Order: sequence, then C-alpha cells, then structure tokens
Amino acid sequence: MSELHGYGLLLRPWDAESGADVEVWLRGLTDPEFQRWNTPYRPVTGPDAARESLRRGARRDADGTAASFRIADAVSGTALGHIGVNEIHPVLRRGTVGYWVLPEARGRGIATRALLLTARWAFTGLGLHRLELDHAVGHDVSCRIAGRCGFRPEGTRRGAILAAGRRDAFRDAHVHARLATDPEPPPPAVTATGTP
Repeated sequence: MSELHGYGLLLRPWDAESGADVEVWLRGLTDPEFQRWNTPYRPVTGPDAARESLRRGARRDADGTAASFRIADAVSGTALGHIGVNEIHPVLRRGTVGYWVLPEARGRGIATRALLLTARWAFTGLGLHRLELDHAVGHDVSCRIAGRCGFRPEGTRRGAILAAGRRDAFRDAHVHARLATDPEPPPPAVTATGTP
C-alpha cells in the first residue's frame, strides 16, 4: 500500500512493530470521545491488544479488504489520527470509510482533509464506485465532516452499530455516501504550515 500526500497531511500504512504507532493506536482507541461514539469489535485496552489490532488490520490491508492509514502532519511527521477504507467489495466496487483524530489535533480540519484525500485515492487508486460513511445518530461533528467532503446523507439505519462501550445493545446510525461520479468537493485552504 502506498503513502498518500496532500492538504498538509501524510497518510501511511500503520506499522504494528513500531512502538510509536502502537502507542498512537492505543491512545486513539481509548480516548473518551472516541469511545463515546465507537465500540471496537474487540476491546483494545493495552499495548499488546493495540499491537494485535494493528496486525489484524495489516492482514486485511494485505488481502485487499481494507486500507488503513496513520494520519500525520506532512512537515513534522506528528501523528494526528487514523483513517481507513474497510469492507472493500471488489465486485460492487464499494467500501466503508472511518476515521478518528487524536484530542490534541481536533478542530484543525484534519478529518476533513484526510477524508478528501482518502476518497480521491479510493476512487482513482482502488477504482471504487461508492464510499459509505456511517456514524452514530447525534454525532454532529462527523455529520458535518461527511457533508464537507461530498458524502450525501442517505438515511438512518436502525440498530446498525454497537452502543457506546457495549456489545449487548445497539444504536442507530446515519448513513452518508459519495459516488465516484459525484462532483469533487472544493479543496480546503491549507497554509504553509499545513493548517486550514
């Protein structure tokens, strides 16, 4: 899998053998704001679980069913978050995109820029026709990011995702999608330091 560059960001594959990547992954998945809106299928509570989670992701990347990227500042290399295309279906040419941003990087347009960059790559590099994005109902920030990136709202899926921190309860999800044939959203303005 290649690196992606643009909008002041560097997106590169995660490295499960890198202590720094493991630490960032663990911080991201144990962040209270992340956990408010997401419940990983397998709990990630320590470095060993984080490393194994990254290894599982690398296997999905290798078999072509996913593509996971560490988001970093293009100049400093500072880790900012994660974005991935999951559930890639080669015949229907669709995938599902998800992302998170570390607390100290929020409010700087990181998710928007990473989503624009990843969507362009998914359509042109992977040849996908459709990208879906879903989020828990009430997650207004994610809803705005989807809209800025050209992902149109399509409706609500009832009981589609796990409730926060639980595996025995479900909650509704808003669904957004963007097609390869949809107009490209305007690029974000980025300063010389890589910030919008």
